Amino acid sequence: MSIFEAATIEEAIAQGLKALDLERDQVSIGIVEEGKKGFLGIGKKNFRISVEPIVSKEVEKSSSTEKLVKESPVNVAIIEKPVSATPKAKKSATSEGVTDEEALTQLAIYLTDISKALNAPALVKMTREDHLYVFQLETEKQGILIGKHGKVLNALQYLSQVFIHRLAQNKISIVINVGNYREKRQAILQRLAERTAEKVDRTGRPIFLEPMPAFERKQIHAALSKKDYVKTHSEGEEPYRYLVVEPAKKYY
Repeated sequence: MSIFEAATIEEAIAQGLKALDLERDQVSIGIVEEGKKGFLGIGKKNFRISVEPIVSKEVEKSSSTEKLVKESPVNVAIIEKPVSATPKAKKSATSEGVTDEEALTQLAIYLTDISKALNAPALVKMTREDHLYVFQLETEKQGILIGKHGKVLNALQYLSQVFIHRLAQNKISIVINVGNYREKRQAILQRLAERTAEKVDRTGRPIFLEPMPAFERKQIHAALSKKDYVKTHSEGEEPYRYLVVEPAKKYY
């Protein structure tokens, strides 16, 4: 992690990106110290920010298992409430992709093999909740599949969404869960949204949150949508897309 300072937060970020030779969506930015304009030059302080390259080893490690999935037979994969295919969908796969049911089944196999490759073999159960398909990974080594701050689980989420989008005929939204991590995470995101909105309102400065999956960003969007003093938008490319919370009105 490197520290940079400048008169404005934008200048500090620009310095950091130039020094590290990275793009905005390739780094994690934190505010170390808020700057002050001062009065007639007295008491003026620069902004100090931390800039840290994002390195998702879990994604790289999980990506390496794609070849394994193609070569390994399925061992254990339990699927509950399979998708009810329409008569048309039951026909053989077209050039545009396989049926939704087949795509979801192959994803279960994919996740089973990834969990074995990570030395945390899991049973994969699928249920449908509203418009989402939830894949629950049951394992005795939950910590390995969740990872620090959920990084491994988020890597599995990203890989699974890419997998299903490339394979299925239709757009399917999925969520990967281990234990009750997603339920606990939802409560954390709610508190994060509230604290972030309060800080933005107090300082008049935008806050850049850490990269997170699309459905988590939507949770924060929803939590802050009724607060007329802040607004939110996403920036960057997946899987490093992040949320920006900023004042609804500019402060000068």
